Amino acid sequence: MTTRIAVTGAAGRMGKALIEATQLSEHATLAAAVVRPGSSLVGVDAGEMAGIGKLDVKVVDDLEAVLDSFDVLIDFTSPTATLANTKLCSTKGKGIVIGTTGFTEQEKTSLLSFQKNTAMCIAANFSTGVNLCLKLLHTAAEVLGDDVDVEIYEAHHRHKVDSPSGTALRMGEVVADALGRDLKANAIYGREGQIGAREKESIGFATVRGGDVVGDHTVMFLADGERVEITHKASSRMSFARGAVRASCWLKEKNAGLFDMQDVLNLSND
Repeated sequence: MTTRIAVTGAAGRMGKALIEATQLSEHATLAAAVVRPGSSLVGVDAGEMAGIGKLDVKVVDDLEAVLDSFDVLIDFTSPTATLANTKLCSTKGKGIVIGTTGFTEQEKTSLLSFQKNTAMCIAANFSTGVNLCLKLLHTAAEVLGDDVDVEIYEAHHRHKVDSPSGTALRMGEVVADALGRDLKANAIYGREGQIGAREKESIGFATVRGGDVVGDHTVMFLADGERVEITHKASSRMSFARGAVRASCWLKEKNAGLFDMQDVLNLSND
């Protein structure tokens, strides 16, 4: 059965990719495209805005006005907007797929409170390849154990506002969990000056911002005499968009609860 999808942040780079991915899916249809209030794009055909041809779906700037027209909302916007959209979706039991990153701990707590009333799929990255890497990282960390040092590198385009990326942090969480460590206590986000020798349990992050890099991530397990590297490189936002649409179709069958892309792909370590 076809899943009716709404895309918010529809005028952005990711929003346009989500519209295209929805149109390409055999199992989904675009039911609504939402932009920021007062946008000059209100009333424009969503397909023409995304550069894929007319879809007969007019762009709107009010999610509440189209709340009855879709099954699942895909939200890759900002923490403040995502919180408001999730609250609204929960009033009607509408599913929501969330790719927004950069939440504070307080915002995360508020966001997760809505899972009692609606189905939520939250992931730092919806790429199938990245989620496969998360599974591989958990296995690698369990096998290699404390004999290796762990370092995480990520690179993104100049416009990305949060650092490290949500994907890099999720990779760190997966590795830390497999090693029995607390990422908050062991993460190192920068090194400068005479800092002394590396602490054994630390997990380092290196961040690069520049150009139009869609997303590069590498986790290094470094031992004496050898190292293992698990890398994912995205060359197009369509890999994320296709995954989000896939998650939306899967989420439609859920009434309430919290899920992630590992659940969608049946890769959960539980």
